[in-house]
Parts: sequence; structure tokens; C-alpha cells
Amino acid sequence: MSNEFFERRFSLRANGTTLSREVRGGTVTFFAMAYIIFVQPAILSGEMLGVETGLDFGAVMVATCLTAALATAIMALYARYPIAQAPGMGENFFFVVSVIPAAAALGYAEPGLVALGCVFFAGLVFLLLSLTGLRVLLVDAIPPVLKHSIAVGVGLFIGLIGLENGRLIEVDKTLSMNVDFASPDLGIFFGGLFITSILVARRTPGAIAWGIALTTGLAIGLKLALVGEGMSGSVASSELAQRFEVAESVFSSPPSLAPTFLKMDLVAAFSASMIPFILVLLVMDVFDTMGTLVAVGERAGFMRGNRLPRARQAMLSDAVGTTLGACLGTSTVTSFVESAAGVEEGARTGLAGLVTASLFLLALFVSPGVEMVASYPPITAPALVVVGSLMLGATSRIDWSEPSEALPAFLTVAGIPLTYSIADGLALGIVSYALVKLASGRNREVHWLVYLLAILLVPYYVVVRGSMV
Repeated sequence: MSNEFFERRFSLRANGTTLSREVRGGTVTFFAMAYIIFVQPAILSGEMLGVETGLDFGAVMVATCLTAALATAIMALYARYPIAQAPGMGENFFFVVSVIPAAAALGYAEPGLVALGCVFFAGLVFLLLSLTGLRVLLVDAIPPVLKHSIAVGVGLFIGLIGLENGRLIEVDKTLSMNVDFASPDLGIFFGGLFITSILVARRTPGAIAWGIALTTGLAIGLKLALVGEGMSGSVASSELAQRFEVAESVFSSPPSLAPTFLKMDLVAAFSASMIPFILVLLVMDVFDTMGTLVAVGERAGFMRGNRLPRARQAMLSDAVGTTLGACLGTSTVTSFVESAAGVEEGARTGLAGLVTASLFLLALFVSPGVEMVASYPPITAPALVVVGSLMLGATSRIDWSEPSEALPAFLTVAGIPLTYSIADGLALGIVSYALVKLASGRNREVHWLVYLLAILLVPYYVVVRGSMV
């Protein structure tokens, strides 16, 4: 296809981008989120958590790739945004540690399939909300200060993920710094961060993509040079030694999808006991998607005033992705914050999304190479830290001198990374914004839907989420 075809379909010049930028941006987004290809089946199959879920690892991996490709392609062609979608982190843990045990406690023989049924119904409700336009109304009702705060909070969240993946920060019940600076994991992270930062600062075309490529080369070099007989204790205990493997082949055959394809148990999922779990999955997806769309839209310059153009199409693609994902055999699909890495690389249209979607399909057949990069987080961690730092520019658009704006902004900005959830951080911001504005006599500045959301969110967290702890 010629450049003119892509120009006609995606209006590259009008969006201030080029074919090469879109390809680079889509590629960067893919590698920034490619970990989900292997993390998702490890979680849903129970291998990562040491539990039995009844879901097949290989089938979930195929379902993850196919769902990510389909959902991202719908977003690219229908909403025309470079925002990638895949089964979401957070939702997948809730799927395994809450939904499946609840279905098992109720006596269902295959609780994993019941949980897939819950995801399917959540996707259907999500789809209905999108078709009615209610979800677009939700996005438009969020005040500008919270939109800016979401962008900053997501930037901190991405940066925290990068610092954690780079093994500099350890996240358990507390945050702490890893001071084992003799570890090659930290060496690779700092080396990659140094390289990527220089490339970005010098405005090198493809800076983040080149950063990931050069960091991969650094990891391979240190693996070959340091790991072996006589290696030091820091090297022996590192993930470079224990987890990172240089790919020995290029091509592989994908596993069978049959164990999960159209196997969800819809009858059991629609029982009275499981409906609260459908509600939780729905709310998590709505707020995660809303937060990501706003954050990436802010950074990419998509916002027009306080509105995101084509928000309805973007929401629909996410809802369709969740419904399709349940049919294929994976948990709730959401928009990925790692899309900001591709946006920083220059992606501005759905063409970048098509590149990302194509790479998810290709990953089914070249998984050794993808796994080499995706299974060793310090390789992509520097890119996430750099992107996260660049997203903090939105702080200048928040009026910190106005208390009724500053407090909700702070709770949103701090809440997203500290709760490890865009949805929970956004909920904190909405409730506090409504309360502070009301208490300060500035209630007319608040959209009525924000008050309604605040009223619904308090009992939701106290009664529904609180009962599932």
C-alpha cells in the first residue's frame, strides 16, 4: 500500500504525523505492553499464584493475543486512536482471587468458566452503556482539573511501574528502594534509562524504540558475559540469571484455543450470588478505560476543550473487546496506559494501533523473541519511566492555589499510583471533588452527574467492594 492510501484513511498530515512515526509508535506500544502475553496466562491459569483455576495456559495465551489484536484494531479503525487494548492488570487478579473462589464456594464444578461468564455479562452491560451514550456523558462530565490530574496520576503510575520493573523500587506492602547496586538487573535498568534519556533529550527520531532495542542488546551482552560458572552472588540471584533467556529460535506454533473458546458458563454467572462480581468488573473497566483515554488523550493533544472527540467509538471498542475476550477465554479488556509510550514516540492515529494489533497476531508465531523482551521487565522499564516523567507536565494546568481544586487533584494524582489502580484513584478524585465543592458553596461548578457518581461510589466501595475484602 502507498503512503497516499494511509494518508486518505488516517489523515496523517492533518494529525501532524508520518507513516514512519506511526509504525514506530505502534511498535513501542506493543513492546511496552507485550508482557501481558505471558503474564495473563500465568495469572489466569493459576501458575503465578499457585492456585488451580481450571483454565489452560496455552489457550489463555492465544486468547490474550487474539483479543488484544481484535480490540486494538477496532479502536484503530472505528475510533482512530493509537490506544491499544488487552486484558487488564488488576482485573485479572480480581478474576482469579475473588471471582473464581466465589464460584467455587458456591459449588460450581468449573469456576473458571463461571468467571468468564461474569466477564461476558460485564462486557454486555458495558456495551449497552456505550450505545446509549451514557459513558460519553461520564467522560464529558469529569471537570478539567480531574482530567489534568488523571494525566499526572497516570504518569506517576507508569513511572512507578517502570521503577518497579527496573528493580529499583520494591513494591510489597510498603515501598522501598533496592540497594543491591551490584545486581545486573539494576545495571541494565540504569543503562537503558541513561541511553533512552539521552536519545529523548536530543530529540532523536524513534528515541524510545531505539532505547528498548539498545537495552535489549545490553541485556543480551551482560547475560553472555556475566552468567555462568564462577559468577558472583548478586549475579546468581538476579533475574538476568534466573529469568532472562536469549531466544534460540524465531518461529513457534501457537497452542490450541479449544479449551477456552466459547466455554463460559452463562447460566451460573447470571445467578444472584455472582451478579455483585459482574458489577465490580463493570465498574473497574468503566473507570480504568475512562482514566486511560483521558490521560493518553491529554498527552497526545486529542482533547478539545473538556471533551474527547469520538469518545463513544473509543468506549464501544473497549466494550466489544471485553465481550469478545470472554468468548475467547480471557478476562476483562481495557485500554492500556502503556499506549502513552507509543504516543510519546509520535503516534497520533489509528494506524499505530493497527501496527500494535498486527504485532499481537505475529506474536503467536514468533513468541520466542517476544518472550525474550517481555519476560524481562528491566528492558522496557526505562521507556516507562521516561514517558511517565513527560506526562507530569499537566501539573502546570492545575490551579493549586484554589483549595477546592487542589485537594481533589492531589487525591487523584496520589491515589492512582498508591492504590495501583486508575479506577480507585479516579473514584477518590470524584468523591472528594463533589464533597469539597459542595462544602465550600461552589456546588454550581459541578456537573450533576459528578454528584450522582459520588453518591453511588460511596456505598459501592463500602458495601460491595468492602464485602469482598
